[in-house]
Amino acid sequence: MKKILLIQTGGTIAMNAKGAGVELDPESWSKVLYKEIPELSEIAELTTIPLFFEDSSDLNASHWKKLANCIQEHYEQYQGFVILHGTDTMAYSASALSFGLRNLAKPVIFTGSQLPMSSIRSDARRNLVNAIELATMNFQEVGICFNDALYRGNRSTKMSIGDFDAFGSPNFSPLADIGIKIKEKVLESFGAGELKNLADYSDEVFVLTVHPNLNPALLESLPLERLRAVIIRAFGSGNFCIKGPNSLLPFLDRCLDAGVVVAVVSQADYDSVDLSQYTAGRAALDHGAISGNDMTLEAALTKLMFLLAHYGNKTEIEKYFQQSLVGELTEK
Repeated sequence: MKKILLIQTGGTIAMNAKGAGVELDPESWSKVLYKEIPELSEIAELTTIPLFFEDSSDLNASHWKKLANCIQEHYEQYQGFVILHGTDTMAYSASALSFGLRNLAKPVIFTGSQLPMSSIRSDARRNLVNAIELATMNFQEVGICFNDALYRGNRSTKMSIGDFDAFGSPNFSPLADIGIKIKEKVLESFGAGELKNLADYSDEVFVLTVHPNLNPALLESLPLERLRAVIIRAFGSGNFCIKGPNSLLPFLDRCLDAGVVVAVVSQADYDSVDLSQYTAGRAALDHGAISGNDMTLEAALTKLMFLLAHYGNKTEIEKYFQQSLVGELTEK
């Protein structure tokens, strides 16, 4: 029987229903776990670590580093890892770990739930059982297990607040479908040799969501001297206003002069940014922007945070951002 390490970080799955809402309950979560799902021991030899207990909206790069360090510390002792995590930022954490843990040869599976485990209608039991079984299999990357599917972590995004089918992978097929049997659909590895824990991330990134009538004057106070990258969440395949007083091209010029990387991703979940397709995209290219291709916002942000922490040269950062490092984008 394989040894699996279950790492608890908090989130809804670790909450108890109390009064009008739900609250984190670090004292009783393990008791609830084995009370509700006693058959977990039939799947794997399970060890649990309560690494921290936080609502996932409070997590940041320091927590990603703790997760990476925990996995590195226990890497030789276990055949797989399951991380219990809140859904709100699960795709960010999974993406960040995919860049930080290199030469990964074992499954690292994130899961959680839309309802607390103590709730009678909770999806926690199903997700956790599936995640632990997936962690005993041959996946060699970071994934998100939710609602009978396993998605590549850096291809995932939260798509629903109220449905059990909370996550999707718009531009990449699931790694596995979970029915009566688990059907492996994608088995890839990224690098070989000893595990490298490169988990380090910079916060010198700003995300700008464009919208009609965005006033560029509001961006004049943005301290570009404290930034090294800006992600523009554009319309469609990479469009934004380039005419009249609302044109963002002067802002792109300021970024270019300041040596700030400008990457363009789409507000649409499906398909890819193509800056050569329309006039606005071609103007963005002319003013120094680069394409985020079909990356999710979560992947693009954590990838830039990772690259900024490891490279000082803008040209190198732009080069690696546009390459697939761990399957996060579709190379043309």
